[in-house]
Amino acid sequence: MSKVDARVLANWLDDTLQAARFKDYCPNGMQVEGRSEVGHIITGVTASEALLRTAVERGADAVLVHHGWLWRNEDRRVIGTRRTRMALTLKNDLNLYAYHLPLDAHPTLGNNAQLARVLDLVPARRDDGSPLTCGQDNLIWLGTANGLQTLGQLGERVAERLGRQPLVVGDPGQPLARIAWCTGGAQGMMGDAVDAGASVYITGEVSESTVHLARETGVGFIAAGHHATERYGVQALGEAVARQFGIKVEFVDIDNPA
Repeated sequence: MSKVDARVLANWLDDTLQAARFKDYCPNGMQVEGRSEVGHIITGVTASEALLRTAVERGADAVLVHHGWLWRNEDRRVIGTRRTRMALTLKNDLNLYAYHLPLDAHPTLGNNAQLARVLDLVPARRDDGSPLTCGQDNLIWLGTANGLQTLGQLGERVAERLGRQPLVVGDPGQPLARIAWCTGGAQGMMGDAVDAGASVYITGEVSESTVHLARETGVGFIAAGHHATERYGVQALGEAVARQFGIKVEFVDIDNPA
């Protein structure tokens, strides 16, 4: 079985995702150094205990996720669940790689790009071919929906493609025009989608204030699930790693209803 040096893999991931460009809420890249060579990776959305135990059970050398550890403003003490996760990782010599905003933003492998693929959304493009974006760090993508005319139809497609019923705020018969989307917990950026002229905004989570903003602006809102909207970027990244280095990569979906 092919293997790659763990640091070489980290550098390739950093370069591919242009991680140094982002001021993030957590460190991106290699968060825990494990064994020196990697021939088997488990990918998943979050570096939870369940995902780590699966990696150990399957004999993996590394875990690659979107949601890693060491988030800004969280308790830094190594106690409770943090101690359990860290002990499990260190005891089994696992490498842990995590990419947050860099994986959201990547133009082809990222969460927004991959959600567009899954939902058959067509991103609008600038003259240079890059996606048309708006909002904080230009994380909101803008475009249209292939073959759909109404908010209700879009909600049905989200339910079918993501395998869960989304929260849809707005008149089901409302016509679709410009669509805005940003995966995960980006409900706080709906105002940017409204300002960009969107007729509907898709994200993962909902807040109480988001519903009022949707009702008062007439812009449709779809909360499709934080986890559900962010399953696809890390899968695409893992597939790219497998192609690049010829190593084994498996995606494990630890379901989360949020």
